[in-house]
Amino acid sequence: MEMAVDGDGDNAQKIPEQADKAVVFADLTGSTKLFESQGNTIATQVVTRCTQMLGKHFTQAGGRVVKFLGDGLLVLFDQSDQAVEAASHTRDVLYECNMEHIDNTNVPLGLKIGIEFGSVIEQRGDCYGDAVNVAARLGDRAESNEILLGESLYTRLPESKRQLCTGIDRIAIKGKAGLFRVWRFDWRHTAETTITGPLDLLNDRLDVATSQRADFDMNGRHVQLLPSSGALVIGRSESCGLVVDDRRVSRRHARIEWIGGQCTLTDFSTNGTWIKFGREAELVILKRDNCVLHGQGMIGLGAAPGDYTSATFSFQIIRDDDWRTSVPLPPRMGGSET
Repeated sequence: MEMAVDGDGDNAQKIPEQADKAVVFADLTGSTKLFESQGNTIATQVVTRCTQMLGKHFTQAGGRVVKFLGDGLLVLFDQSDQAVEAASHTRDVLYECNMEHIDNTNVPLGLKIGIEFGSVIEQRGDCYGDAVNVAARLGDRAESNEILLGESLYTRLPESKRQLCTGIDRIAIKGKAGLFRVWRFDWRHTAETTITGPLDLLNDRLDVATSQRADFDMNGRHVQLLPSSGALVIGRSESCGLVVDDRRVSRRHARIEWIGGQCTLTDFSTNGTWIKFGREAELVILKRDNCVLHGQGMIGLGAAPGDYTSATFSFQIIRDDDWRTSVPLPPRMGGSET
């Protein structure tokens, strides 16, 4: 809404009014690799399709899309819990999108989201304010498939949703004094409860989900990751699902999860992640990037698997008929956690 001042009628100067809103920045991840591997035409079609699906989802959830940002979008909600609830179900939308293109591109897309609450001014198809700046900063800082919340929004959430949040850091915002508390929302508790699409399609997905798993073995610790398990975060931090005590490993070093039927490893570390597939001599080195895991092999955190002092673990991806006839994991290649 705009308010007229210093004049009458059509010649009056108008200034926009401020309104309290929950601001959501959502950005696709993996689109750069998609453009590199598939070319501009196919990648643009996939990204456009995904952002349109996300825009429709946010609108149906009670939000209003202010603008699209290439491979992302900016959305406003009236209520904080409404914004978080909508964001937590974007994983269902992303799953739909990946199912449409993954067979042809083999490049799964992820999503990172930043949300904050505060006064904003809307003008000429855009919006401005501290909450907008903070939400954008949180979106930039978030890793793939992560939702970060500002403290103003967090304090307005009901207790049931605050219990799903973890305080992770304090960050500096350009142009503002002091540090701001950041919260991570665990969307695994809500993303799997939404049923979308026809019943026969849902049944097909359930059949696929029960015939796939990823097995990981590290120094006597065994982890099994199903498509329904959510993400496995690996790092030095005690909040990680797999804690590795090694100075070369970052506090939040990598994330492994099922996306669109593919087991995907995303690195967001300082020293990188090394992957050796089967008997292949060449190593895949990830630094702030991701790749699809297949077959079996070894993963080195912060150093190559061949380094006997590195934190190393084996993996095996089992799907379809392999579910019942899986072979033993390859032997561990050492690996120190001290």
